[in-house]
Order: sequence, then C-alpha cells, then structure tokens
Amino acid sequence: MLNACYYALPLMLCLPADAATLTVNLDGIKPGGGPLTVLLFDRAEGFPKEARASQRHVLPVGKKTLALDGLMPGQYAVMAYHDEDGNGELNRLFGMIPQEGWGLSNNPQVTGKPKFKDAAVVLPESGAAVTLHLDY
Repeated sequence: MLNACYYALPLMLCLPADAATLTVNLDGIKPGGGPLTVLLFDRAEGFPKEARASQRHVLPVGKKTLALDGLMPGQYAVMAYHDEDGNGELNRLFGMIPQEGWGLSNNPQVTGKPKFKDAAVVLPESGAAVTLHLDY
C-alpha cells in the first residue's frame, strides 16, 4: 500500500502560492446615475487605459465595495469611475479630461496623465484594503 503523501504531493505542487484579497472601497459617490466600474492593473504598461486593465468589474448601482480575490501578492493600481450615463465608458473631454466621477488607489493629486507609480499599492499575502475617493 502506498503512502497517502505519495498521492498528495503532485496536488501540492500544482497549488498556487498563497493568494491574497484586495478589498476596494469607493466613497464620494454622487447619488443617482449609473453603475461603478472598477479596473485593476497589475503593471504600469498601458495604465490607465481601460482596455489594458487586468480585471474589469461593473458594480450595480448602490454597491460601493468589491473584494478582488485570488490575487498574487505584489503591486497593483486600481482605477474606478462612476458611469453616470450608463454608456459603459468614462466620458472624457477631448479624450483626456474625465467628465464623470473617477478615482485612483492612493488618491493622488493628478495633473496630466495618471501614473501607475502614484496609484500603486503593495498587496501582501495577508491582503489589503484601499479606499478610492471619486472626484467629479
């Protein structure tokens, strides 16, 4: 009879390292309007373009918290916006200046294009929480 560990070893080798949860809290949201969109970026490349986000989540109206489970510990940036007109995108004046409420992790003061390093947070194995304040 083979030892039970013999069968368990291949399973243990396939399991990922401890995954962490990043909890995103949103505040400063104006009442009414459409859903909130939360974008997670795991690298500076492409930040803050929505199409380059590693995850995109749309929260129903009224929901202000999102738990991003199963993340590998590391560095992440979060961007969120209030899609007030429900068209599925962040409206921008001249393709640059947000016309709907939006915010970044770390709540940096932004002049010009946002930078990943200013919004980046370190996610340890124990998990973390960030609060983004939406500016309108």
